[in-house]
Amino acid sequence: MSSRRFIALGTASQVPTRERNHNGYFLRWDAEGFLFDPGEGTQRQMQFADVSATSITKIFITHFHGDHCLGLAGVLQRLSLDRVPHTVRIFFPASGEKYLDNLANASIYKNFASIERQPVAAEGEIFRGNDYTIEAYRLDHTAESWGYRLKEDDSFSLIPEKLEALGLRGPDVGRLKKEGSLVVDGKTVLVTEVGAEKRGLSFAFVMDTRLCANAYRLAAGVDLLVCESTYLESEKIDAKTNGHLTARQAATIARDSNARQLVLTHFSQRYPNTRDFLAEAVTVHENTIAVRDGDFVDFPKRK
Repeated sequence: MSSRRFIALGTASQVPTRERNHNGYFLRWDAEGFLFDPGEGTQRQMQFADVSATSITKIFITHFHGDHCLGLAGVLQRLSLDRVPHTVRIFFPASGEKYLDNLANASIYKNFASIERQPVAAEGEIFRGNDYTIEAYRLDHTAESWGYRLKEDDSFSLIPEKLEALGLRGPDVGRLKKEGSLVVDGKTVLVTEVGAEKRGLSFAFVMDTRLCANAYRLAAGVDLLVCESTYLESEKIDAKTNGHLTARQAATIARDSNARQLVLTHFSQRYPNTRDFLAEAVTVHENTIAVRDGDFVDFPKRK
């Protein structure tokens, strides 16, 4: 199994259907697990997808409409029930903290979980990990809504033959990679001379929004873009009125932002299947998937 994989737990907009659960998305990222917008039924969907509560390290809420957050109460209680040993950070719109309070205290339970709240009020970097950053930018919806972007740090892949030619091995290799240069036999060797730049993987999560500059900003150059596509282009007036995107608009964001892979989700109950969403989007951005509940999506391979 890939150590970096996106899982669609639920793909319905506003109202669940027989085939689609309320929103819920999980990103496996090496030793971390990022849960996005847990709607009702997220715990059960996690069971189907083999996602354990202990694998959750961070939770992201884009906004506090019910289909994006009502499952959080159960998830928080599950963290306590399973005695998850690590701290779980929750990122959410700062203006909606009262709703987070309501969800965190929705019923009686023994609270053993270590939860760190990280309200989001300013655009830009909101978290730095060991080798990645998370950014947030405000979107254009009927309620305050934020999109999230994950970016792995760029690095260098060192070429063994070039290292061997210079007699570099062991601790010297580590120092060269960390410091960027190393003096060898009186000559300064730059890391760029013995390696190739490796661009870090990136991921963007763009949920309820109209077309706006920050949707493009979040999607810029990402390897994997998860984007709402609540309506088809034939209902674009409804989409704008209700603060949403059409499949064609989502694909336009992906194309114009040079996103490598587009994942469509958040489908309105008025559409019984997603074939038309995919057909509409691929005419604009070829590398597109319309996910179903339970689908796994790996990051696209690079040449």
